[in-house]
Amino acid sequence: MKKIVVMSQKGGVGKTTGTINLSVAASQAGHNVAVIDLDPQASATRWGDNRTDDAPIVVSAHAIRLPEVLHAAEADGITLAIIDTPPSKDPDLVDVARVADLALIPCRPSGFDLDAIRSTINVGTTARVPMRILFNAVRSQGSRYYDAKKAVSPYGVETFPCFLGNRVAFEDSILNGQSVLEYEPTGKASREVNVLYNQIMDVMEV
Repeated sequence: MKKIVVMSQKGGVGKTTGTINLSVAASQAGHNVAVIDLDPQASATRWGDNRTDDAPIVVSAHAIRLPEVLHAAEADGITLAIIDTPPSKDPDLVDVARVADLALIPCRPSGFDLDAIRSTINVGTTARVPMRILFNAVRSQGSRYYDAKKAVSPYGVETFPCFLGNRVAFEDSILNGQSVLEYEPTGKASREVNVLYNQIMDVMEV
């Protein structure tokens, strides 16, 4: 079973949005997917409760129980677990990151978010987990994506050559208990999610 942890110590960067959309992309690609919701706000769990589709499964858990939850998921035939983490400096986050095959770090291309990403990268470095930065909510016009890539380059963490745009479909689909792949299958947001999913699978050699 492969494991992805989606983490950022700053809120509002799109962790849960990325988690649920990647989980549906993986399900549609044939994986048995579990979303492990460690965030006390339980946004992913509420999204799962609103779904009419059985996949992916969504499990609400506490970080201290993560090893047991992952063991049970693998025993149940889960092939990909995506772990959504709380936006805080929780000391358990290092232990959570250690179990993952990849740490995905969402970041908006704004000054506050770019300043805050250093602490999340420090967590991944301590956990010795492979990391990738994903720029999220990127506006279609301007050079923000390229400026943001330049801003994080001193940290030595690779960024994905794709990004998720600032699109209403991401918000509207969540309200309906869907991903953009279900809400707007041929839209730009869906294409971005599929490209990201394929690049993540390449990184993990799946």
